[in-house]
Amino acid sequence: MNDLINYYSFDKEEWKHFYEKKTVPLTASELRSIKAFNDKISLQDVSNIYIPLVHLLSLQLTNFNNWQETKANFLHKAARKVPFIIGISGSVAVGKSTTARLLEELLSYYFPENKVQLITTDGFLYPTAELKRQGIMDRKGFPESYDMAALINFLNNVKAGVYNVKVPVYSHQVYDIVPGEFDIIDQPDILIIEGINVLQLPSNEQIYVSDFTDFSIYVDADANQIREWYLERFGKLMDTAFQDPQNHYYKYAQGNRAEAFEIANNVWDTIDLPNLEENILPTRSRADMIMHKTKHHIIDKLYLRKY
Repeated sequence: MNDLINYYSFDKEEWKHFYEKKTVPLTASELRSIKAFNDKISLQDVSNIYIPLVHLLSLQLTNFNNWQETKANFLHKAARKVPFIIGISGSVAVGKSTTARLLEELLSYYFPENKVQLITTDGFLYPTAELKRQGIMDRKGFPESYDMAALINFLNNVKAGVYNVKVPVYSHQVYDIVPGEFDIIDQPDILIIEGINVLQLPSNEQIYVSDFTDFSIYVDADANQIREWYLERFGKLMDTAFQDPQNHYYKYAQGNRAEAFEIANNVWDTIDLPNLEENILPTRSRADMIMHKTKHHIIDKLYLRKY
């Protein structure tokens, strides 16, 4: 992969030796509550991959905070609290949300003096009514389906230290923004932002999400493997969440299963795969770290930017 020429490459055996502390602050039960439906992450992966990563992030955070103080001293100004922002990107169904929630849990445990918060960029999707008005309902998830101006304004306010910044809430149950409901981001020390568009360069904006991130991760896997995970997740959702009559996908669970999977395959082929190939995968080389997965969501390689 030519786009990885500026990365150090490590297999998991090499990576785990960069930080030998093996205390895992999670039980198997707690890990199950964090990971996504079909993610297969193990406590061993937490120990061998994520704990060394958290240690690396702690070094980055220390340097970041020292620089804020150094800069303030140079300017003869009082140092101010600036949040360290971690961006996590990758395809749908690749396991971004598990990585984000796990990092939130581990950072909160190891650095209890720091306030850690997490959001997804789903909250900045246009509401369904607006997508229909623009005629882009079938482009949901593509760059044009996000209110990027609102997302950039949110990040600008967070970096500026504004109190109680609101984030619209997206419901996967109703497949839409929930009117009048918000998450509140209130001056965190560390903010994790997860979403397929975290590393993208939308053509209609001069400032990008990645301009605000201080460390970014791209969760990577072969497209055929991701497709398998996508369909596996769809099947599990049909057996669980889709049984709720209020769920947007309830009709699929109540109908013919083979037809439902036909629809899911079509969504992958016409929406998710083109979006991955055109808009998501090309951003991989913008990440500070690439976590590559193979079968069963096993992380087999890690790539860390050289500069």
